[in-house]
Amino acid sequence: MTASKFNQIPSDEIISKTAKALESHGMSVKIAKNGAEAKSLVLDLLPKGAEVMDMTSVTLDTIGVSKEIQESGVYKSARKISYSLDQVKQAKEIHGLRDIPDWTVGSVHAVTEEGSLMVASQSGSQLAAYSFGSDHLILVVGAQKIVKNLDEGFKRLYEHCLVLESERARKAYGVPASAINKIFILHEEIKKGRITVILVKEVLGF
Repeated sequence: MTASKFNQIPSDEIISKTAKALESHGMSVKIAKNGAEAKSLVLDLLPKGAEVMDMTSVTLDTIGVSKEIQESGVYKSARKISYSLDQVKQAKEIHGLRDIPDWTVGSVHAVTEEGSLMVASQSGSQLAAYSFGSDHLILVVGAQKIVKNLDEGFKRLYEHCLVLESERARKAYGVPASAINKIFILHEEIKKGRITVILVKEVLGF
């Protein structure tokens, strides 16, 4: 698989196969035709007044979910609240908001046709909520992130995602590059109903 293929939407057959595999691994799956439909699905799932942590995500920013959660006033934005706290004196409270929110919305960097999710991270800040901390996890995933297996997933992370994230980090933070320091792989969710994956038939994020 070449780098260019990491940015192509697969066939409906492969998307359907991937959805079934994820469902067999304990996750609920919804398929959206585009980002607008994906946003609508996310907002339908989130209860009004719920505590929600939106993880840093190009996908969520692109479809307007991050802004909706933080600025609409409909939800209790865990991110917004955490920014208002003293980063030193209230560090434990901040970790609680980010690591064990009632609801978390985010994305992943690869999803295998076999039904596994892969997340690469420099800091690991999203991984506690993803793996266990959040009672409800919604993941919005552009279908271009579907790969055949874990081997192709690792290639996608290092050959595609890291390159683009480094470019974003240079522009946003003025750093030389990003790094993959921690990788989370979710093979199966044992808590029924905790995870909903929204596969989008549109190139979103990277």
